[in-house]
Amino acid sequence: MNVLELHRNIWSGLQARREQLPHALLFLGQKGLGKFELAKAFAASLLCEQPKASGEACGQCLACNWYGQGNHPDFRLLQPDALSDDADGEEGKKKASQQITIDQVRGLDEFMNVGTHRGGLRIIIVNPTEAMNRSTANSLLKTLEEPAPSTLFLMVSSEPMRLLPTIRSRCQVVPVPMPPASQAEKVLADAGLADAGRWLALAGGAPGLALELSQAGQMAWLETLTKRLAGGRNLDPLGLAGELEKSIKESKGKLLLKNVVDALQKWVVDLALARNGLPVRYFLPQASTISGLADMIPAVRLIHAYRDMISRRQEAEQPLNARLFLESLFLDYRALFTSDNR
Repeated sequence: MNVLELHRNIWSGLQARREQLPHALLFLGQKGLGKFELAKAFAASLLCEQPKASGEACGQCLACNWYGQGNHPDFRLLQPDALSDDADGEEGKKKASQQITIDQVRGLDEFMNVGTHRGGLRIIIVNPTEAMNRSTANSLLKTLEEPAPSTLFLMVSSEPMRLLPTIRSRCQVVPVPMPPASQAEKVLADAGLADAGRWLALAGGAPGLALELSQAGQMAWLETLTKRLAGGRNLDPLGLAGELEKSIKESKGKLLLKNVVDALQKWVVDLALARNGLPVRYFLPQASTISGLADMIPAVRLIHAYRDMISRRQEAEQPLNARLFLESLFLDYRALFTSDNR
């Protein structure tokens, strides 16, 4: 996906700041908008020795080769081990951390005390910035408060309210807005995504998330989920829970409980919209089915169901019995269609 085409105005704004950069930029926006890719492209352009007229890295010079191989001496990436390319690793090894650790931050000390290569910039990307506990964030804050010369932090966050106020205050914000649907669809289509509009709707307009959802392994469980949910009061909650539990196990970490909850939450939103005579937002191919189901459910139940889904989303982040969690989730969904008006 071409994030520079998707966010051309933001890229132009970043290039205009090349000569007077602050010590930290904070890329803020909804998940799936390409913030991390923007930060990486900007880092590459700043480290490149022969950038193009558009500011993009040339991809040919020695610095670009180093950066592309992940070993540029003036670049560091702080991110959870779970996001690294080798996170899946060998079976039996300790589960990769979902957090940026304090040891990773402390590891910057030596990096910061060594002169930059050829007198250029030293760049650190932190992604996602909210993936730090308080101790780790405070450790990074010390570096942000007393930045080394020729050093730029590129911070990326989808949840700014989880950041320490002191960290936010020491960064200049780069807002990354939702792109127009027509532009996002074109970029996705150019990237080879078929039926881009459908996936973009399911992703709530976020093109990066649309691309992620469309990747191998996502289509099967989503089709299973929507097909079973369409059964309404005839849904077999235990059977569906078993099917999705199997999909989660076979995905090797690519499908999580929270993904299932997110999808069901969007289904409930579409039911509520249809119940009020409005077009569905997420599941476009199932619009007529959802409309028919919505007529069977009292509006107040949908309100309570959505509130319950918010709590379920938080529960899905914690260690639990996936099968029991899913069974409870789908039993509650089927209960929306009971004749009892309690």
